[in-house]
Parts: sequence; C-alpha cells; structure tokens
Amino acid sequence: MANIKDIAKLAGVSVTTVSRVLNGHPYVSKVKKEAVMQAMEMADYERNINAVHLSKGKTNLIGVIVPYITRPYFGMVVEGIADEAIQDNYKLVLIQSNYELERELDALMMLKLKQIDALIICSRTCSWETVEEYAHYGPIIVLEDGRGRKVSSIFMDHYQSFTAALTYLRGKGHQKIGYCLARQSSPNSNLREAAYRDFYKNRNEDYNEDYIFYDCVHLEDGEWIMQRILGMEDPPTALLVTSDQVAAGILTFCKDNGIAVPGQLAIVGFDNQPIARMMHITTFEIPLMEIGRRAFLLAVDGSPAHEEIHLNMIERLTV
Repeated sequence: MANIKDIAKLAGVSVTTVSRVLNGHPYVSKVKKEAVMQAMEMADYERNINAVHLSKGKTNLIGVIVPYITRPYFGMVVEGIADEAIQDNYKLVLIQSNYELERELDALMMLKLKQIDALIICSRTCSWETVEEYAHYGPIIVLEDGRGRKVSSIFMDHYQSFTAALTYLRGKGHQKIGYCLARQSSPNSNLREAAYRDFYKNRNEDYNEDYIFYDCVHLEDGEWIMQRILGMEDPPTALLVTSDQVAAGILTFCKDNGIAVPGQLAIVGFDNQPIARMMHITTFEIPLMEIGRRAFLLAVDGSPAHEEIHLNMIERLTV
C-alpha cells in the first residue's frame, strides 16, 4: 500500500506539499495539487483516517449511549442529536447499553482513547465517580441534573413536574392517585418517588403502596397494569404515567373493556409523543428532539454548562 512518501515521489513534489493537499491547505498551486491527485489515483492511495484524526486532534464523531434504541423516548432524543450533527458535518457512534455497566465503560474508554470527540449519555448506569473520572478526556453530556459535577448536563425538574401533576389531579377531585415508572432505581425515578411521598406527607395523608407500578415501558404494559387495578378492592382513580406509550396502552385497555376515561380513571402521561396527540392523552410536554439538539451543541462546544428544560402540561381528554 502506498504511503505519503510514495505519493510525493510519484508526483515530483515534497512530502509537505502532499500533506497540504490531503488536509485542504489553501496555499498549494493548482499544478502541484493536480500532480498529487493524479499520483494518488495511480497508486490507489487511501488516507490513514486514524492518522488524520490524530494529526487534527478530532474525529468529528460523537458517541451517544442509549439504553434501548427501540424506545420512542430515546429515539426522539437521538433524532434531535442526528439532525444537528448532520448540519455540523459530524457523525454519531451509537452505543446501546441495555443498562449494562460494561457497555457504558466501553463507551467511556472510546473517549479516553480519542476514538470519539465527546460522549452523550442519555441514561446512566455508571456511578458519578466513574463518569467524572473520564471527564477530563473529553466533553461528557448527561441528560440529568449534573450541576456540581465535571460534566455538562441538560435536565428537567422531575420533582417539580411530578408535584405539579399531583396538584393538578388533586384539583380535579382525585384523592387516590397512583403512578407508573420505568426503572425504579434511576435518578429521575427517585426524584418522582420523593415528590409523591412528600405530596401526601405534606397533607398528613397516607398513600397506598399498591398504586405504585414499576418496569412500565411498553405499550403492552398497559394491560398488566390494568389487570392489577381491576383486582383491587379500592383502586386508584387517577394514574401518573411517565411514558406516553404506557399511557396509551392503559387507555386502549380501558376502551376495549368499557372502563370510562376520565370518568372511572384519569390518565396523565409524560413526553407528548405523537401517540399522545393521536389518542388525546393529557400529558406533560418534554421537547425530546430539542433536548437532543442542545446536547449535541454542548458536546461540540466542550465547555461545561448546564441547561434546565421546563415542562408544559397539555390538557386533552383523559382527565
């Protein structure tokens, strides 16, 4: 395989001139540039892209960790990242973690080895200590509250939004309110659970542990949630569901089984995905594509920064 010295010899120019042509240097004569290009074609020359990256100090690659590519929530975030990346001539390296620690560590190692310029973590399994250990190798952006950490972050006040949803439902006359979460152990879920406990504690009221549902991720999860509710002697009259997909599954089951919504069960979702608009679900709008765009811009900028995203409730027909 020809190298840069071979190209210089074939073209009758210096190695420096070949390097300038390869890197788009403006101060190369047309004659010498054409000679180099012809020599490259004759030798079937391919640039060593790793060497180019090393010389420039950047790869124009951004790593993105998502737990599951198939979940609409993360799909919309990635779409926002990709839309912005295309405009800035960057490419994405998508890492599906399945919430497995080793997969996240592999992605962090890519940052350390300069195989990517920055890393966006859409949902984290690694400890903060581990993430911060790698932060000095390049920009890391997390989609949770990272203030006080050595990272950039885009975050929502999950405690406040959950409190607002509970207050809204209480204002509609609901005393028995349940909620559905995805991961029980995630930082965002912890904030939502704290908001729920505090809401009832501040009113000197007890809440029913049976009204709490975990591992609620997919559309079809709405069925087992409703089966559990139907088996209760004293069921909740309202549900906060942290995924519009799950909320849609609950609503579909209710429609198929003659359960009046919102008459017998009120439903509030989160995200404002297209399915919520189609099924007229009351939900909190999370601008997922905009979050993706902002995450990309923080990754390219490189300077630590923190941005809070404010949520808006969209009232439709399920409350």
